[in-house]
Parts: sequence; structure tokens; C-alpha cells
Amino acid sequence: MRVWYFSEMAYHPAWEEGLKRGSLRVVLPNGQFDPQVGHQLLNRYLDEFAYADEVGLDIMVNEHHSTVTCLTASVPMALAIIARETKTARLLSLGNPIANRPDPVRVAEEMAWIDVLSGGRLEMGLVKGAPYEIAPANSNPARLMRRYWEAHDLILKALSNTDGPFNWEGEYFHYRNVNIWPRPLQQPTPPVWMTGLSVDTGKLAAERGHVVATLLYGSVAKPMFEAYRKRASELGWTAGPDRLAYAAVIGVGHTRAEGLRRADQIAGYVRTAPVVLEPFTNPPGYNSVGANVAMLKAGPNAKPPTKDREGNTVDFTKASIEQLMACDAAFAGTPDDVYAQIKDFNERVGGFGHLLFFGQGGFLDHADTKENLRLFAKEVLPRLRDLNPEAKRATTAAAE
Repeated sequence: MRVWYFSEMAYHPAWEEGLKRGSLRVVLPNGQFDPQVGHQLLNRYLDEFAYADEVGLDIMVNEHHSTVTCLTASVPMALAIIARETKTARLLSLGNPIANRPDPVRVAEEMAWIDVLSGGRLEMGLVKGAPYEIAPANSNPARLMRRYWEAHDLILKALSNTDGPFNWEGEYFHYRNVNIWPRPLQQPTPPVWMTGLSVDTGKLAAERGHVVATLLYGSVAKPMFEAYRKRASELGWTAGPDRLAYAAVIGVGHTRAEGLRRADQIAGYVRTAPVVLEPFTNPPGYNSVGANVAMLKAGPNAKPPTKDREGNTVDFTKASIEQLMACDAAFAGTPDDVYAQIKDFNERVGGFGHLLFFGQGGFLDHADTKENLRLFAKEVLPRLRDLNPEAKRATTAAAE
């Protein structure tokens, strides 16, 4: 199992004001942002990514817009810095919200540039983007998936084509000459990842051999992973754990209480991230039918909807760390506790090869964040590497 350190580089000083106003996304005025504080935070977060490389972890970065939950406005920009400051970590972009990007060819250029700069360490996430991104991007949610798949296909062709300019005339994108420089070091393209919350996404990812990840939703992981494996089998290939990824809050301490405290502080992000005004939570046409059915089944008080292992609905905005652990959104305690929890979850979902380690969530300070990473890397990571050892790296070919 590979482990990817992840932080959304949140601007937690404005969380309280966002909670008062009922939304931390889209409409909270950026007058709540102090650029001097932001300067300190961004440099601190980048130091923590560099430290993750030092202790042997891989790295994941994502982006969001018009929100205090994430200061990473551009994955390529953040990864370019991280690529230059790290030596060995694989660098996962999870990812580029390509359905909202106006120029997919520019995305292909940026990803190729980072892959060359990093020496072929890039893992390329091509994602739909969160529903809260629709308004800032001025996108049409009902057409988002058609636009996504066209952008997806154009990006992969631009990255893999080496025969000179080609023409693209699609529904949403039109180019007379596509011929990116540089081309990526990893051929034909860097490994591709997707994210999802439904069985439908599991099937679609399997049809393309992409790695699929789900974040924080333990109740979603098993059916989505099973759908992936089943669809791969129908297509004549076996999906190994290297095709499947899961993200969770992780707090490790020398004592159980210390590990739970760290996880609880990181989980402040989990509790605040869903706080957004209702019109922005599920724009018409954004979610698949399967995802909307899951939301309806979870009930009106789940924000976002998830279930614990006993079938109880958990409201992320109010959940204790124990409740988050009960729905597999968090693993916490001593190194032995954390390993046992991950091993148990791995067995219950049928095995996965990538753990996305949410190790910083706002109020956890720099010293605690570094110790959380150090202790995990020293005491938990070596054992996880022997868990599903065939998931050595995401560059394993999915199918011929």
C-alpha cells in the first residue's frame, strides 16, 4: 500500500466567520483573508509537503475556489513548487477540475511540464470538481459530464500524440493545431486518477483503467470498489488494489489520547468543509442518479450523507472524532491502533492500494503536523507497505 500525504492548505482563521454566515464557500467575502497571515500559512504548508517527502511519504494536492477551506487555487502551480523542493515522492494531482477549465490543452501542457520537471513523478487526477465550484466557474451542471469526458479525451490525446499537430472539433472544444511542448516523461501519459462517490463512477473508471479514489466515505468505498473490480472482470482484466484509493483523516500519537486529539483537530476541516449555502450543494444535473439516490437514502440531516458501520447516519458537521472513526472517515490512536484500523477497513472493502493521508486540517499546528507525519512514517508506513504489496506504484498498467 502506498500512502499520500494530503492537506487542503486551509485558511482556518476565517472559519468562525464563515460558520456565522452559514457558508465557508462561494459567498464569504475575501475581505476575511489577511494576506500576511496567508503568506505565513502557505509557506508553512509547503514546508510540510517537503517534510512528507523527507520521511518517505508520497504527496497529493488538490484545488478549490472561492473558499476558506482551501488556499490552493491551482494544482499545477502548487505541484510545480513541490516538484522542485522534493526528491523522491510521487506527486498526485487530485486534481484538475477539467470540466470547469476553459482550455484542456493548457492542462495537458501544465501536466507534461510538471512530469518533466519532477523526473516522471506525476500522477494525474482528472476530476469533475465539487458542486460548489459550479458557481465560481460559471459552469452548466447539466452538461458538466459531457464536457468532462470531452476534455478528458482531448488531454490524453494531447499528452500522447507525438506525430505533430492534430485538429480537434468537438461539442465544447475546437482547436486547429494541438501539438504540446514539452511532452511528458512518462509515456504515453502519466497515470490517470479519478474521484467518485458512486457505483457508476467505479464502472466508468474501470472501463478506462484509471485509479479511482473516494474521500472520507467509508460506506461508499466498498460498493464502488466492487463495481470497479466487477466491470474490469467483464472487460477481461483483473483490477488489483493499485487501481483503488481511499482518503481519511489520520491522527497518530505516542498515546491513544494524543492520536485522537490530533485527528480531532484535523477533522475540524471535515466539519467545516460541508458548510455551504443550500443552492450550491447539489446543482441540478451535477450528480449522477446513483449519487442522488444515496443522498436521499441517507436522510435530510446528513451533510454530507454517510453511514457508520452500524448503519446510523452521521452528520459530518457535528460528528465527534469517535463518530468519524465509526464511519471510517478517520483512523486515530497509537501507531498500533491506526495500523489495526486501516488493516480492518482494507479487509472489509476487499483491498485497496492507496491511502490518502489527510494529515493537516487547519488547527493542528506545525509541530504537531510534523510529528504526526514522522510517527506515521516511522511506525505505520512500513507495515502498510506489506499490506497489498502488489500495489507498488500507480503506474502499473491496468490492462493491455
